[in-house]
Amino acid sequence: TYIGSLLVSVNPYQELDIYTVTQMQLYRGVNFFELPPHLYAIADNAYRVMCSEYNNHFILISGESGAGKTEASKKILQYYAVTCPTTEQLQTVRDRLLLSNPVLEAFGNAKTLRNDNSSRFGKYMDIQFDFKGAPVGGHILSYLIEKSRVVHQNHGERNFHIFYQLLEGGDKDLLCWLGLERNPQKYMYLIQ
Repeated sequence: TYIGSLLVSVNPYQELDIYTVTQMQLYRGVNFFELPPHLYAIADNAYRVMCSEYNNHFILISGESGAGKTEASKKILQYYAVTCPTTEQLQTVRDRLLLSNPVLEAFGNAKTLRNDNSSRFGKYMDIQFDFKGAPVGGHILSYLIEKSRVVHQNHGERNFHIFYQLLEGGDKDLLCWLGLERNPQKYMYLIQ
């Protein structure tokens, strides 16, 4: 639902057919309250106001663990990737921005009681547009990573995914060089 220009959404914890290219086209260029509340309406409104007023705009996404903040940010990036003017060079920039997200998540996500793939860090995403409204660059800044999760987890939780991925997929020489053993049950911090 909307509260003024704010979108209040709830994570349904299941896939819904509301983030399709057809939905993107439906919300593109439409007045804010003309269609039912949607993340794409927020993204489109911020984009159109930025283009018409020639000034910076931001979308703030907040909520508790498991609320869907990371997914919402990915959906906004996908919306801009599909609906903004493009060139081959811009497509490369967009692809890098979208494809870098899983790598960042591997380093900063962990299992919590409410979310198997919970971001344990804040994220600031900056997309730069030219005067025609075409995205020309961007960067993602991660901050406030939960360092305590490395050495302590609540019952039923675990530390960052990247450690388990390294143990599972790192070659034998790399693990030896790092002083690691493949079996996660051999680490005191993981079995307490």
